[in-house]
This record gives sequence, structure tokens and C-alpha cells, in this order.
Amino acid sequence: MTFLESFISGVGLTQMTPQQWAMLLIATLLLYLAIVKKYEPLLLLPIAFGMMIANVPIAGLSAYDEGGLLWFLYQGIERGIYPPLIFLCLGAMTDFGPLIASPRTAIVGLGGQIGIFAAFGLAMLLGFDAMEAASIGIIGSSDGPTAILTTINLAPDLLPVIAIAAYSYMALVPIIQPPIMRALTTHKERIIIMPEPKRVTKLQKVVFPIAVTLVVLLLVPEAGGLISMMMLGNLIKESGVTDRYVRTLQNDALNILTLLIGVSIGATATAERMLQAQTIMIIVLGLMAFCFGTLGGVLIAKALCRLTGGKVNPLIGNAGVSAMPMAARVSQKLGQEYNPRNHLLMHAMGAIVASTIGSAIIAGIFIAAFGT
Repeated sequence: MTFLESFISGVGLTQMTPQQWAMLLIATLLLYLAIVKKYEPLLLLPIAFGMMIANVPIAGLSAYDEGGLLWFLYQGIERGIYPPLIFLCLGAMTDFGPLIASPRTAIVGLGGQIGIFAAFGLAMLLGFDAMEAASIGIIGSSDGPTAILTTINLAPDLLPVIAIAAYSYMALVPIIQPPIMRALTTHKERIIIMPEPKRVTKLQKVVFPIAVTLVVLLLVPEAGGLISMMMLGNLIKESGVTDRYVRTLQNDALNILTLLIGVSIGATATAERMLQAQTIMIIVLGLMAFCFGTLGGVLIAKALCRLTGGKVNPLIGNAGVSAMPMAARVSQKLGQEYNPRNHLLMHAMGAIVASTIGSAIIAGIFIAAFGT
């Protein structure tokens, strides 16, 4: 009987609570979206799996079980290691050519930051303090590493829900953005064909990351970690002398980091932390931030369309949020749906890389203004 009692008390099934069953159901839904619907499976699948194993009692596989596997992996997030390394990899994949060739796309990227400030203001009205509101607002950047780093510095207690919200909304870009884009544009605007971006010299591409790094470090040093790593990755790519680094950063390193971040974030989504009224408020505010960012980018792109006499397709406006490269793919797909001759991908990438830089700078400003 002693053996039997010990065995039963050590079985997770007997310790499950209704809240944990609810979290398992949510994790199953996310796994379905990742595997069956193929919604950003590289990101959503490890998040969902981490969420699932974190909510099985006794297993010790949540990010809060000190000394456990997931606890050690989570240190890369909690100590701010993973986000700059992700930016290093993203820099090695990024082509700043479209932004350099057409600087006006930067205005679209700035328009996408409206969501950050809209959510920040709403969070303050709902009773969150300035540091919490800033962390919630940065979800509107649709940039997971930026959201993580901001929250670590300002409101570490909110990190689990903010990280999950940021990465989940990034993964759900193909669902959230198209209805907003269709609602804000006319058929005539959607079929506008944009000319190919002008050619950019190698010298311009090499000078750009160096110049951006120095400007940001001098003006907003708190954003230096993210921006400098992104620009280093881009310089490695554009220099043409470090091909081995480029291959590693674009493939193996990025895949490993994405997997580690996804599982680690999922492992924070325990029932006791997620199933709270405050959590629901943050998730709703994050969704509003994302939607307002998309709305702001599209409206700015519509304004540019009129100012240029119809030379800018407003469908690139969704790339005002820095969900790289998913938002640009949505621009391309929706553009070709209305006009098969539309090739909006590179134009959208100009806006999206500007948004990535802009949101990192805003995060640095928030940290400088509200951090201790």
C-alpha cells in the first residue's frame, strides 16, 4: 500500500486542476494552428509545446521550476541574452536596400508605431503604472525580442504574458492583418503597381549599418544592444568577406534561438500566471496595439499614395509593424490576390525594417524614461 500510495501521489494525472486542463486545451489549439493550419509553425509549435509541458504538475518543466531544464533555458530570456542574438541573426537576413532606395517607406514604418502609444495610453487609463504600460504598449511593435527586452527592464513580473502575446500575435499575422487592410483600402488602391526599387551600391549598404549604429548609440544608448547586434549582422552580410558567418546566422543559429525562445516562452504560461483578469487585459491591449499599428501603417501608406499621385500601394502599410518577414509576405500575397502583376514584397520590406529600427528606439526611450 505504501508503494501504491507513493506511486499514485507521483502521477501527474491525479494532481491536475481544471485551470491546468484549460491551459492544455489552449496549447492543443495552438498546436493545431501550427501543424494543420501552418500558421508560423517554427514559432507557434515550440510555444504551444512548452505551454503544454509546463502545465503538467510534478514534471518540473515550467520556467519557474528552479533547477529544471526549462528554468535553465529561460535564463536566456530573463537575463536578456536571446533578444540581441536574435537581432544579430535577423540583421544577417535583412536587406536594407529597399529602405535606402526609398526612404519614404520609413514613414510607413513610423506610422506602425501608433499602436505602441495607443496601447500605452489605454493601459495607463486602466490603472497600470507607467513601466507596466510601456511594456504592454511595446507589444504593438510586433517584435518579440524588443518586447522581451523592454519588459525585462521595466516590468519583469509581466514578462510571461507579454512575451506570449507578442509572439502569438506575430504568428497570427496572416489572420489578423488582411481584414484590416481590406477595410481601409479601395480596390483601385490595391491594384496599384509599384516600380522596382532603385539599385543601391555596395558602399551604401556597408555604410548604412555603421552609421545607424553610431547614431543610435549616441542618441538612444538604451536601444544600443538590439540595434548594434542587428547592424553587426547586416554588416557581416553586406561586407561580403564573412560568408561562413552569414550561413550560420541565417540558418543554424537563428533556428536554434527561435526554438529555445519558443519553448522557454511557452514554459512560462502556467495556469496560475495566465488565467487571471490582468492577463486577459494585457492580451486584449496587446491585440489592440497590434491592430492600431496595422491601421496606422495603412493610413500613412494611403496618405503617401495620394501625395505621390498613386505611386504607393497602401497594402504595404501593414508592414508598418515589425513582424519580420511575415507582414511583408502578407503584403505580397494580398497584392497579388488583386493584381497578379503586383510585386510588393521588397517595398514592404523597406517599411518593415524601418519599423524594426523604430520600435527598438522607442523601447530604448521607454527604458530611459521609466527604468530605474
